Parts: sequence; C-alpha cells; structure tokens
Amino acid sequence: MKRISMLLVAIVIVLGITAIAHASLILRGTDTQGKQLIYDTDLNITWYDYTPPADIWQNQVNWANNLTVDFGGTSYNGWRLPVSDICRAYDCTESEMGHLYYTELGNSAGGPLSTSFPDGLTGSNNIFYNLQPDLYWSGTEYFYSEYAWYFDFLFGFQDSFEKSYDFYASAVRPGDVSAVPEPGTMLLLGSGLVSIVVFRWRLERKH
Repeated sequence: MKRISMLLVAIVIVLGITAIAHASLILRGTDTQGKQLIYDTDLNITWYDYTPPADIWQNQVNWANNLTVDFGGTSYNGWRLPVSDICRAYDCTESEMGHLYYTELGNSAGGPLSTSFPDGLTGSNNIFYNLQPDLYWSGTEYFYSEYAWYFDFLFGFQDSFEKSYDFYASAVRPGDVSAVPEPGTMLLLGSGLVSIVVFRWRLERKH
C-alpha cells in the first residue's frame, strides 16, 4: 500500500507540472510600490499592473521606456508599451492588448471588461486591479507618423488615432520576472521521479 501511495504522489506531481506548463497568466507578486507583476506564458511577457494618468502618445512611450520596477530584490528595466498588429476591428487577438482582453481575460467583443483570471500556478482567482475600461495607447505607430494604434478595453476594439490625444497606458517587458524552471525541465524532473518510484517498486517485489 505504501509503495502504491508513493507512485500515486509521483503521478500527481507530474500532472500538476503539466497543468503549469499550459498555464497562461501567473501572478508573480507585487513590487515595492504594491503593484502586481503578472506573467503571460503564451506571449512570454510580464504585465505591470499599473495605469498612469492619461497622456499623449509620446509621453506614455517615455513613461514605459524609463520605468524601473523593484521586485524581489531586483530592479527591472526594459519596459515598453504593448505592441499592436495592423488590425482595425474587434477580436484583434494578435496584438498584446487584444490577446490579454480576449484570450487571457475571456472578454467578448462589445464588453464589458472583466479583469479577473484564474492563476495558472495556484488556480486561485486573481484580478488586474489597475486596468481601466478605457482607451490605451500601444507602442506601435500607424502608417502616418502623427497617428498610433490604440486598444479600447471597454469594448475590445482596436484602431489608430492622433498621438496628440490623451489615452491611458500599460507597460510590459519581455520574459518572466521570476526564476522558475522551464516547463520542459520540470516535466523531465517529474518523469524522473516516477521512474525512480517504479524502479524501487519493481526491485522490492523481487525480494
């Protein structure tokens, strides 16, 4: 019975690791300012859950590019505005904000905005506390230099507009802010644990 229990525990570990490998949004914690850092495993970017006051496009670009976030004893630079694809419509899921709105947060075209999500690591329900149902600048300029792309988090619509207007902004950076094993490494580790348990079980049966 003890041997079977050990085997079951190992299998549960592997199944749990597999679930993590398919996770989408993971709350990594809060920085020294109390703002959340949320990792998107699909796009391999980290969202900074903070919205500065509405401002013109260039000022929002400068804010994101100059942002420094102190988290877990490390200062993280390299932030930017989310990038956009060339899509003027609803359901523009190839842009980073469209992906967040539709794919990760499960919203529908036309709204309303829901900012809650199941944490891919713990399974608990978390929230983007500072994401507003309003217009957000992307970091992608339009064909005409005086325009840039934006995303409407109220209705889920993407379009371009003059950079001189005041919109909100959110910052992302490439990669994860938490040093965690890659899914492939974790799966190999879990498989190794199962192999050890099975080997010991077979060895004990012979004796």
